[in-house]
Amino acid sequence: MEGVQRFADRTDAGVQLAEEIRDRGIDADIVLAIPRGGLPLGRAVADALDVPLDIVVAKKIGAPGNPEYAIGAVASDGSVWRNEAALRGVGVDSDYFEEKRAEEAANARRKADRYRGDRPKPDLSGETVIVVDDGVATGSTARACLRCLNETDAERIVLAIPVGPPRTIHELADETDEVVCLETPSGFRGVGQFYEDFAQVPDEKAMEYLTTEP
Repeated sequence: MEGVQRFADRTDAGVQLAEEIRDRGIDADIVLAIPRGGLPLGRAVADALDVPLDIVVAKKIGAPGNPEYAIGAVASDGSVWRNEAALRGVGVDSDYFEEKRAEEAANARRKADRYRGDRPKPDLSGETVIVVDDGVATGSTARACLRCLNETDAERIVLAIPVGPPRTIHELADETDEVVCLETPSGFRGVGQFYEDFAQVPDEKAMEYLTTEP
């Protein structure tokens, strides 16, 4: 797309995010990546800023018969975001939503435990936390992750992403202290549109980023 940069891959996007974070004078204490796609970027950002890398996990809540259409999202601690417009549009009742919320919260907890292994959850008290993903469309999982972190004693929470549509970025600014976004194209169709290489990141590869030291 003319006038909008494309990233070579997720690591390249992470390097550029780290440069922008430094340019803004954000003094980070820890980076939390949203698995799976956020981990290659998270590793690059954490290494560049010389801070630890960990994860924050949320799962999308899909509509009946269309699991890819997010009617909400829930984090591993149960923090939830409801897509009210989508809920009205598909006519979902509260029983369905609560059933799926509980199911996906359990899935998010299992995923967090599997990725973290024997490592304890980080203590975020008084910390400046950078939350990293490879991009957002509706931002459903990012919103649930931010709501989870807003329940902690973190001093400051910054969402750092390479690309997202203007409306979503504007809405996410209400969920956190600051949003760092490199590109907000009006012609946004999907995150992968802005990467040369946007291959899926398998779980095994994603977990390797957590054990790689700078």
